[in-house]
Amino acid sequence: MARVLALAAALAAIAVGAFVLAGRQGPLPSDALIGAANAQDAAEVDTSSVTEMTLGDENAPVTMIEYTSFTCPHCATYHNTTFKQIKESYIDTGKVHYILREVYFDRYGLWASMIARCAGPERFYGIIDLIYEKQEEWSRAGGPNEIVAELRKIGRLAGLEAEQIEACLQDGEKAQTLVAWYQQNAEEHEITSTPSFIIDGEKVSNQSYAEFKELLDAKLDQ
Repeated sequence: MARVLALAAALAAIAVGAFVLAGRQGPLPSDALIGAANAQDAAEVDTSSVTEMTLGDENAPVTMIEYTSFTCPHCATYHNTTFKQIKESYIDTGKVHYILREVYFDRYGLWASMIARCAGPERFYGIIDLIYEKQEEWSRAGGPNEIVAELRKIGRLAGLEAEQIEACLQDGEKAQTLVAWYQQNAEEHEITSTPSFIIDGEKVSNQSYAEFKELLDAKLDQ
């Protein structure tokens, strides 16, 4: 099922109140806090601190950008199947420079992103492997308390310390910056569903590995 997004609608979904971490004094970046970075102001936010999460040779002949939501089932299917084939055949062989950019349909996807980014770019893709492998477990765990508890488990499984996880989850400034960054990217590339892809400037919808292979080979032959 395509996850359609509009910037205003995404903000409306995010801007709904606060949530306090169970058993902690500090607040998780709240929906209200994130909602303060509205679509009109997103362009004014300095997002230069956001690290692009990349794989492969930055000088590869083809650049492929993936727009993904960690709560999107189709994104999980793509990551667990087609992406692994693309990585083996094109990224690891120096043919494709791959960039993953998160889309935030809801606060749960944002929290997952903050866990994934907690250990830096070197461990980002390993953590999102776990996030997608366990998506059905954590995203359907129940309410906010249960979901964030499952995300903490993933963080610990990935080797993060408890204090490190809490610091990442409670970084409200980073949360607002990430939301503004997502809005800027989505507007630039007219992203309306996930997963979506930009391959050498061309917008591409989700498809089979065979179809991606045909497209990537054509790009490489140009």
